Amino acid sequence: MTIAVVAIKDLRHAKTRLSSRYSEDQRRDLTLAMAFDVLAALSNVRSLSGLLVVTPAPELMSLAATFDAEVLADPHEEGYTSAVQLAVRELERRRAPSMLAIPADVPRLTPKEIERVLGALGPPPSAVLAPAHDDRGTNAALLCPPAALPLRFGEPSFLPHLQQARMLGIHTEVLRLPGLALDLDTPEDVDRFLQQPSNTRTYELLRGTKLR
Repeated sequence: MTIAVVAIKDLRHAKTRLSSRYSEDQRRDLTLAMAFDVLAALSNVRSLSGLLVVTPAPELMSLAATFDAEVLADPHEEGYTSAVQLAVRELERRRAPSMLAIPADVPRLTPKEIERVLGALGPPPSAVLAPAHDDRGTNAALLCPPAALPLRFGEPSFLPHLQQARMLGIHTEVLRLPGLALDLDTPEDVDRFLQQPSNTRTYELLRGTKLR
């Protein structure tokens, strides 16, 4: 069974690329809304055996508890890659068979998309990768076992992940899924997200007066 990992930064440093449009408090609220939507989607995927949130932020730990997610405190706050690596080490220690790494800024993610990712996994060692809409970032990495492929996030990460998986002889599937592909990093991403209404807390927040 697969454990989903959601790593989230400290809220004080969230979404700095949106600072031209939103204040620090607004970016904090947006980060919480997106995390809520991602955890809500994952909590409705029956094929997952667990949900692990890696974060240093007490507010996000409290949010994780509302979804009965396990929390792994990130004491170092060295970025997304480091937080995912922390989760990989923990899951390897537990001998978990597979891990699904999902960022907390893909609020249009759906349980059906996650089921598609899980269903595409082959026998070990194997991987399923879902890129961002521009094929630069990696918005989902499903690995069996969790340490099958060394993960290094940031842009670009998708093609390096794919190339390394092939170099290591890891059977890899690539899925392009519209909800999972749209992470909200830039003002242009936000504009793209708002073009299509969704039943998400993030859409409700962005369409309201608080963040407009």
